[in-house]
Amino acid sequence: MLLEDFATLTLGSNSLRQLSMMFSLKVAAAIAPFLGLVASQAAAPIANTTNPFGPLAFTAPGAFPTSIYKEYYNNPTATSAQVQPVITDPVLLKTYPNSLTNPATIPKNDTADPHPLPPKASDSLLLAHAIEQILSIASSAVFGSDTCTRCQAGLEVAKFLAMAAPSEGPALAVAICNHFNFNSDCFTEFGPLGLGSVVTQVVANADIGGLDGQMLCQNFLGLCPLPPVSQLNLTSWFAKPKPQAALAPKKPSGERLKVLHLSDLHLDARYANGAESDCTGGQCCRENNFNPSSPNKTLVPAPRFGAYGCDAPIALVLSALESIPALTGTQKAGFDFTVFTGDLVSHDPDNQLSRDYVTYAETVLYDLLKRTLGSGPVYAVLGNHDSYNQAQDAPHTLGGTLASQFSWNYDHLALLWQHEGWLPEAAVALARAHYSAYMVQRQDGLRIITLNTDMWYKANYFNYINMSQPDNSGMLRFLTDELQAAEDAGEKAWVMGHVLSGWDGSNPLGNPTNLFYQIVDRFSNTITAIFFGHTHEDQFEIFYANNATSISESTAQNVAWIAPSITPLTNLNSGFRVYETFEILDAHTWKTDVNAFAALDDQLQNGPTFAYEYNTRETYGANITWGPNDPLNATWWHKVTEQMEANPALVSTFTTLQGKSSVRTTSCTGDCVTAKICYMRSGSVPIAFQNCQSGFGSVQ
Repeated sequence: MLLEDFATLTLGSNSLRQLSMMFSLKVAAAIAPFLGLVASQAAAPIANTTNPFGPLAFTAPGAFPTSIYKEYYNNPTATSAQVQPVITDPVLLKTYPNSLTNPATIPKNDTADPHPLPPKASDSLLLAHAIEQILSIASSAVFGSDTCTRCQAGLEVAKFLAMAAPSEGPALAVAICNHFNFNSDCFTEFGPLGLGSVVTQVVANADIGGLDGQMLCQNFLGLCPLPPVSQLNLTSWFAKPKPQAALAPKKPSGERLKVLHLSDLHLDARYANGAESDCTGGQCCRENNFNPSSPNKTLVPAPRFGAYGCDAPIALVLSALESIPALTGTQKAGFDFTVFTGDLVSHDPDNQLSRDYVTYAETVLYDLLKRTLGSGPVYAVLGNHDSYNQAQDAPHTLGGTLASQFSWNYDHLALLWQHEGWLPEAAVALARAHYSAYMVQRQDGLRIITLNTDMWYKANYFNYINMSQPDNSGMLRFLTDELQAAEDAGEKAWVMGHVLSGWDGSNPLGNPTNLFYQIVDRFSNTITAIFFGHTHEDQFEIFYANNATSISESTAQNVAWIAPSITPLTNLNSGFRVYETFEILDAHTWKTDVNAFAALDDQLQNGPTFAYEYNTRETYGANITWGPNDPLNATWWHKVTEQMEANPALVSTFTTLQGKSSVRTTSCTGDCVTAKICYMRSGSVPIAFQNCQSGFGSVQ
């Protein structure tokens, strides 16, 4: 209700007029001091004063006094615009142009005067400031507890140095390594003769502010959480949809082929008999290494045939190669063919490696395989240790000379395989063009397709460039095209690589193995088997339909066989495997007890004894109904995992065989049983991380 309404109702109209008059007088009295007024009288006029210097006022002429300047750019008598006099500077001795003050020609930028910039910094000065800025970022409170953003911010500084002064990249890596104590010998590890040049290349080309930077900080420094895998877009990846019906298998001939599977030889050409085998770092069984607790006396002398904790001396490699024909009945005919899933070179640190050391191992070992295993071809893949720097392979997308910086190795391997008579010309050309990967079309209708799995290995720095692209190298494009050609021809294929695609997910990267899994799903009717190495352990992975959203025997499609190693480096016995036919009907594994090697040192009559370890079908399939000529395919292996769920003792058996019956193999109980079965059902990193508990992948 308004004030007037209230007053009318209570006082009447006469009383209202009196109240309003009183209210007005009070308001006027209150505000009078602020207005300089007195409520009861008008303001007094200002009194006239005198100007002691002249008249009280002056009215300027309306016309501009043109005599003030000699010259004008416009008509000084006009009234439509301000006059523009011609001004000459007596100091600079120049006349200012009309365009400087003309309202119609106001400049957007001053183009005449200097706009000084700091001088170009020298490479050494850029390095000094980069170090200063990274250390400032590391200690800045603005990032709080956000170590991931802090890490990426520091890498942004490193990126600009790598692009502006690439020669200083290794020095920056060494300085930061020393400051944060990342390594005990930073110069050797990250200097110009170590990984410094690799890290500089990667940082210069990576999307540091995006996924690349997150993954670098996550994998190598542990400062970022692991990002989820990127969403795959397979709209145009496959040329054709998956056929509704599988290709009818060819009628078996009744003859079983023998195929040898070797992996991870890791020849230590620098092995020193009698040297310390119980060292605490670096390569043991070397003259330059010892146990810190006993620097002047060897605690556990290295036996001449090898030791746990050491790579394989040539004596062990030859003992294995001499044993294989006798144990497998192939002395006369040899194997139909051999698959070697990589790693010839010893585990030396990068500073002790060289191109020659790599090509030496390749030359020696492929020659030995040729001379000891008979006439059957060896189909080999490049392992992560079969390169220099170790595990490093650059994608062709880098462009320029950097794209071909590892071609020396691909060329050597391809020509060596051709020299041994294992590859036809077409496969040699593929290997030289595709990072040592190739396809061989055998006369028996099987295609062998090999991969360079360094292109999905976590330790390959070059994989951290353009990580949102799951196939930056083009390796999986190559695989897809070769599988499509095999499908079109109605032929089956074996796929080979070194670093496994899944298991516990600790070795490869998520995005490329996610794509690989989809490729296996699409061509599950063409792929009959997959083969890996790398872990040194006896393992397997099952691939399921639809990205393993449903895990059962009806959705199991393919299986990957992971071979045992010859090297006993990781406290494992040496072993090898033989398959029967390329629709694998059975598998047989042999091993030797490395723990017994020391007893062989003082005599020459006997060397290592390789003995039959187990038959795959008999060991795992005793309670599975399966025809004698039915292949040990993914369905069979899934049934094995179901048997393990019902009987955990079968997991204990698997664990023993995983370490090739080594006395140093640890047991698997409790959560380990569940986790290990989960690993067996994980063919990619994202499936392993999504489904499985970590920490039980190895028996080492």
